[in-house]
Amino acid sequence: MNLFRMGSKPLGIERITTFLEDNYVSIGYPGIGDLENLSTEELRDRLIGTYQYSELELTQHLRALQLFVHTMQDGDYVLVADGDWVHLGDLGDYFYNEFTDNVDEGTCHRRGVTWLKSVPISELNTGVRELFNQSAPVVQYNGPKPSARLDLWITGVSANEQEVNSPLELDEETLSKALNILKDALICDDSERRERAAIAILQYAK
Repeated sequence: MNLFRMGSKPLGIERITTFLEDNYVSIGYPGIGDLENLSTEELRDRLIGTYQYSELELTQHLRALQLFVHTMQDGDYVLVADGDWVHLGDLGDYFYNEFTDNVDEGTCHRRGVTWLKSVPISELNTGVRELFNQSAPVVQYNGPKPSARLDLWITGVSANEQEVNSPLELDEETLSKALNILKDALICDDSERRERAAIAILQYAK
């Protein structure tokens, strides 16, 4: 389980609304074709053949593409800033959309996203918030990783500072009732209610 921070402006065009509505993120880089199953050298050759990067720029852009295409995995998490807020999503597999492989759209390299929650950037724990001080299009979080679900962990104090104290001891009957409520909430039409119910039960039960 890994966490990444991505920008929302492939080719310098703000795409956050499209990312949220259509449930994907994109890194840009049109003109280099489908990148699935390419080696690092093949990625490098395609960048050299398409873009006029200096050696330093080439290294930086190659690193970003490697993270997006090779390092990210289905089930990892992504954070995307939206003004003073940040959206957290569960990543899917890499896929290539040839119809947007042009300089007007430039969103051909994509990963599907299930958006989970939105929080103010100021509420992120310190280590995660530092990801937004970096300018690269993709950044991987390399700090302490949580033992529980990451989407319950990113706010508040950092993982190594956190002390988990349950305010309520649940007996089996109460826990059973709560889980039944959770099951009902998970199939309702209100996504915010589904999220709140799941978070509340997991926080008490862990």
